[in-house]
Amino acid sequence: MSKYEKYTKEQLIAKIKQFESKKNYGLVWDDENEPEKVVIECQNNIPILKKIDNKTIHTNKNKPNNILIEGDNYHALQVLNYTHKGQIDVIYIDPPYNTGSKDFKYNDSFVDKEDGYRHSKWLNFMSKRLKLAHNLLKNDGVIFISIDDNEQARLKVLCDEIFGETNFVAQFIWQKKKGGGNDSKYIATEHEYVLMFARSKDNLSGLLQSYDEDYAKRYKEEDKDGRYYWDTFKRKSGKQYYPITCPDGTVLKYDENGNPLSWLRSEARFYQDLTDGEVKFEKNKNGWSVFFKQRMPEGKTPRSLLLDYGTTSSGSNELLDLFKQEAFQNPKPLKLLKYLVEIGTSNNGVILDFFAGSGTTGHAVLALNQEDGGNRQFILCTNNENDICTEVTYPRLSKVINGYSTPKGIDVSGLAGNLDYYKTDLVPTDGIANISDTTREELTKKAGNMIAIKENTHALVELNDYYQIFSNKASSKQTAIYFTEDLSHFDELIEKTKGHKIKLYIFSFGKIDKSSYKYLGKNFEIEDIPEPIIEIYKEINKEGVL
Repeated sequence: MSKYEKYTKEQLIAKIKQFESKKNYGLVWDDENEPEKVVIECQNNIPILKKIDNKTIHTNKNKPNNILIEGDNYHALQVLNYTHKGQIDVIYIDPPYNTGSKDFKYNDSFVDKEDGYRHSKWLNFMSKRLKLAHNLLKNDGVIFISIDDNEQARLKVLCDEIFGETNFVAQFIWQKKKGGGNDSKYIATEHEYVLMFARSKDNLSGLLQSYDEDYAKRYKEEDKDGRYYWDTFKRKSGKQYYPITCPDGTVLKYDENGNPLSWLRSEARFYQDLTDGEVKFEKNKNGWSVFFKQRMPEGKTPRSLLLDYGTTSSGSNELLDLFKQEAFQNPKPLKLLKYLVEIGTSNNGVILDFFAGSGTTGHAVLALNQEDGGNRQFILCTNNENDICTEVTYPRLSKVINGYSTPKGIDVSGLAGNLDYYKTDLVPTDGIANISDTTREELTKKAGNMIAIKENTHALVELNDYYQIFSNKASSKQTAIYFTEDLSHFDELIEKTKGHKIKLYIFSFGKIDKSSYKYLGKNFEIEDIPEPIIEIYKEINKEGVL
């Protein structure tokens, strides 16, 4: 019996429309013979996040809170469609390449080369996730996708459909190895690809186009080597600690709190820059300050051939410095990921990787922040298959933040940073289209971590049966959630949050009258809960995209 004989009239009409829409040019593949389990789950469950407090790492309250999510990335992407819609600057993913050699699982089973639905399963798997990812990008955001010859051609056409053919930016060719043995019967393949698409290519800025005058205004001075401005050589955190002697003999070694001063560059580089006129001293009533020439980047157009950006071997060696044995097969090298992040966003962007693997993307973001004093934030999502998240991804990030010793006994200073660890969880429903009042109440009580992430107030201040309070330790901002229609403890919550800038989420079975809370004053911004979360999930599960 043909599978179409089981279709309803409406399903058959939808299928005909699908084929008619592809009559000019496009990618058509078989529907799933077996629907993906996580997608079915989301028709009867609402994904949320649980915070794992004992895995929290905080080293600098002035730095952003990076996020690691353990769980299926389809669940995580649904959550992020609530917390980060239109807020991501760069997405990088290294998905399964579908080689047929146990690298791609579909519904808990590896897809091998003999599977007649091999490519269709992969396309269905990728399509759902890329549609959700598309919603997350800013108007000037970009996505990079690593791939090899097994699915490169199909991925390009799929991305043309999801992101728009006119938003294709480039296909980088990355030299993944240099020399070595012949790994093919015919040709020794030494490269992979990185596809780059924009949310809107017309909105791309920064290194992807020539610098405009607004960007260049800060570089007010110029010499024979180009434009620059004088920037402070001192850094709030880092690993370059050494004394600097000023022109009158004053030694700069400690700050006003007695902490060792951290500098932008190494001691050897500092004295070379001083000799070359790239560094200067200034004295005022508070003492001496050191400045360096922050030069305007050349703004050269990135090249599509990535011939010296690390290899799979260098990626493996970077992990071997962190772990005594091979922890992950074929990790991407730091140099490649640092380059892609740099050309994709400024030093304050938000970077997402929802196939995080060993955590190279997070490592790259931390390294870049340490190098240039940036405040980039990463969000990593990975499942815990073979304990990859708990045994590799999280330990790697913990080590590079806090510092570690290599297997050879070499001490490596930490890059500093903050990390919050979450797991995906599900709130059961009787169907996403029919949410009961009981489910609404349960969702409100369990959605706190999602809301805290959305508002960038990650630290839990208080939790009881009536309300929850979160804060941002670097500011006076707080987020409060009132769980119930019983308002007997509402005034108590208001009293506890006075003096802060508050985003106040108030439970309601429908929509609340926000004007009735104007008496609270300008510091209180009122939001509904849980209806906005439910509406987003309904749209995702109805259409597959927002």
